[in-house]
Amino acid sequence: MRIAQVAPLFESVPPKRYGGTERVVSYLTEELVRQGHQVTLFATADSRTEAELVPVVERPLRGDPNWMVHALIELEQVLRRAEDFDVVHFHTDHLHYPLIGLTDLPMVATMHGRLDLPGLVRLHRVFSKAAVVSISDAQRAPLPDARWVGTVHHGLPAALFTPGDGAGGYLAFVGRISPEKRLDRALEIARRAGLPLRVGAKVDPADRKYFEREIEPLLSGSGVEFLGELDERQKRDLLAGAAALLFPIDWPEPFGLVMIEAMACGTPVLAFRGGAVEELVRPGVTGAIVDSVDEAVAALPGVLQLDRSDCREEFERRFSATRMARDYVRVYERVIGPSRRVAGWSAGAASNA
Repeated sequence: MRIAQVAPLFESVPPKRYGGTERVVSYLTEELVRQGHQVTLFATADSRTEAELVPVVERPLRGDPNWMVHALIELEQVLRRAEDFDVVHFHTDHLHYPLIGLTDLPMVATMHGRLDLPGLVRLHRVFSKAAVVSISDAQRAPLPDARWVGTVHHGLPAALFTPGDGAGGYLAFVGRISPEKRLDRALEIARRAGLPLRVGAKVDPADRKYFEREIEPLLSGSGVEFLGELDERQKRDLLAGAAALLFPIDWPEPFGLVMIEAMACGTPVLAFRGGAVEELVRPGVTGAIVDSVDEAVAALPGVLQLDRSDCREEFERRFSATRMARDYVRVYERVIGPSRRVAGWSAGAASNA
């Protein structure tokens, strides 16, 4: 199958540090290539891929106020190559929607972020033909009438994270520091449990004041180590050595990539209920799901006793990049439809998977 992957231009593919969407785009692109598909990646020039790379901009646009100009140029580059593709997979939210109806090129978009934002219900009412994929069933709740063509959970390359023994004896928090991620809860859980906490997190400019006012004063306590933003190797080491990952969210998390990264390391997850958490964490197998700090403190001893090999096995069964790519191929076939399929490409791709 001839597939175009259209990445956001805020980070490289894969990103050097933080960047969940671009990371997933990379995992999917490389696995589709491995399975025998002809893939073209539209992304920043410094991206690394085995697919054909179409460089849209020289460097990532994170923080660039003119990013929309370059995003529109990216759309034009995709359209210019339309005859080269059986399907175009967008990871750029809703930017391509005005193209729907102007071209018969099969298009699908993965919604990577939260969907409970003003205007999105009306947008999907106007662009009711836009084919969209959710990254969890829970993510769909604000837009039940959108044209959902599948739910595809994220996946990781099997060899990317190797199981660790949790010998570090600490709890870990990985992500952004923002009000909805609730690092303050993680700090309280660790303090009450008497366990050290290592924090690998970035602070976006929009959250700087929140960090300085609400979080920074809490980081001076004993047993807390703030590591800042981590690269991929640092994150792997942190998760592999952790006794458990704390995921104390306070918002409808669309997915939560770090949870399956922890499972890949054999590290159990103690998560607060919300969004996709109940789809990803199996209580008593890969972690526990709680509704309060008190419940988290009470559940933590049981989480620490879980078999780490079970966590890794659950990851391999449910959250591999191989499974993710095959799920997306089924979505592509659904969007393309039987009348447009090129004879033989489905069978050829399957034989290479």
